[in-house]
Amino acid sequence: MTPARPWLLVSDIDDTLTGDPAAMEALGKAMAADRDRLWFAVNSSRPAGSVAETLATVFPPALQPDGVITALGTEIAWQGAPLEGWEQRFHGWPHDRIFATLERLGHRPHAEVYQTPRKVSFAVPPDAQGAARDALADYDCTVIASGSDDFDVIPTAGGKDKAALFLTRYLGLDPDDLIVAGDSGNDLAMFRVSHMGIAVRNARSELLDALVPGTFHHAQAPHAGGVLEGLRHYGALPGKTAD
Repeated sequence: MTPARPWLLVSDIDDTLTGDPAAMEALGKAMAADRDRLWFAVNSSRPAGSVAETLATVFPPALQPDGVITALGTEIAWQGAPLEGWEQRFHGWPHDRIFATLERLGHRPHAEVYQTPRKVSFAVPPDAQGAARDALADYDCTVIASGSDDFDVIPTAGGKDKAALFLTRYLGLDPDDLIVAGDSGNDLAMFRVSHMGIAVRNARSELLDALVPGTFHHAQAPHAGGVLEGLRHYGALPGKTAD
């Protein structure tokens, strides 16, 4: 393994890093200038194939990550290869039974591209989510609800938080060296395992309202500009912050 750097940034992609191409370029250049200070991983609810397309077509060269966590923390790749020791924990997970249960309740599955062997994704209206959770109570699963009706089901051994911590320890770092960034409710778990959270200015109320004031940095800048602001706020990158 490459020698450890003192910090690890684990960031959501959609509307956290993306949304302002110029800010993405600026963040990439700032990180490239101090690459010996910071490891960088993205952490998305989307499957690996979908994320790979975004990295290839949207991300500037300087912002390409060292690690890729996908499918809501059920897939981890490090420097292009699956991270050894991670996916074995999901052996035997009852994907098909969980999928069938939600279908029987009359809910609509998301497109096939968003389904994986370790993630079941449906559209479940808020007023029906309680009953859907009850129907899944006997399964080894965690439900992550976000947006208007996104209802994702993953193994309890997975999650954006657990994957971020696994990667942190793989790099020989301590959880105190982990910085996370996000904008929505499915990022909340990451903020609960790091004392250095960055909520970009455009973060949804579903995330902000669930966080304890003073336990995270709410950036004045949106998207990648807010991530850069937060990295400077915590001292992971040099430069002035707006606060």
